Amino acid sequence: MTLLLAAILPALASGPPAADAVKLETPNVEYRTNVASASTSPWIDANGWRILRQPARKYYYEVRPASVALAAAEAFVYGAHAKISTDTAGVGIFNRMLAFLGGLSDSNWPAMANIGVVDDGSDETGELMNMLSRRNLLYRIVKAPDPHLDLNVRIGSAQYPKSDAADPSVLAQKIRAELTDEKRLLRLYGSEVVIARLMGTGHGIRIHLLNYSNRPVTALRVRVLGSYPNAHIAAFDKPDLKVEDLTLSDGATEFTVPEMSAYAVVDLARQP
Repeated sequence: MTLLLAAILPALASGPPAADAVKLETPNVEYRTNVASASTSPWIDANGWRILRQPARKYYYEVRPASVALAAAEAFVYGAHAKISTDTAGVGIFNRMLAFLGGLSDSNWPAMANIGVVDDGSDETGELMNMLSRRNLLYRIVKAPDPHLDLNVRIGSAQYPKSDAADPSVLAQKIRAELTDEKRLLRLYGSEVVIARLMGTGHGIRIHLLNYSNRPVTALRVRVLGSYPNAHIAAFDKPDLKVEDLTLSDGATEFTVPEMSAYAVVDLARQP
């Protein structure tokens, strides 16, 4: 699947949504009590999996100013044909994000993934994709198992019976164990509220980082497979930001994003 990111920018709604438009959830984080550990754990309300499932649909958001920047960035990252409805205060934030998105360089690159998910259109498969996204287990929706991917998942198969889908969190953990962390194309450390999307070719990659909380994320550590000595970051509302502590070892590249608000883009290249 190739995504022409620069070709699809979100727009402000100028009236009621189209009759065939799908309303998306407000992207954010809810903190829910974890009964097992007597603590709170973040639950991310994200729409990427819905957009990937039906990329040709029209979408719209109804969001307050605090969520405008993230909604616009999310729509952009997943190539959604989306309109955003907000109040007067939100319009200024939207325009700042739109200017930021318009200033990014083009990247006509395919999405990168470890996992193929055969989508049967069921709620169970949708919930699995939601859980994989939240855990940054990179997947691609496929019509049939793709031998080029590390793992293929079809709910209802002998390997992944429907009983496994009763708890999508457990199923996602099973998939992660079968894939192994060593094979994962991308891993994040230091935050449970950032969702990444990875695009690229053999010469370079682009990492999209979406922060679903309403607070800045600091000291986010990113690890990608492959050796990429050259890095450039563009972060919304942080024009002078630079990646820190970039290291190459064991066939992987690691670096730290010192701080980010709603959205940041990191381009890595093998050559200057």
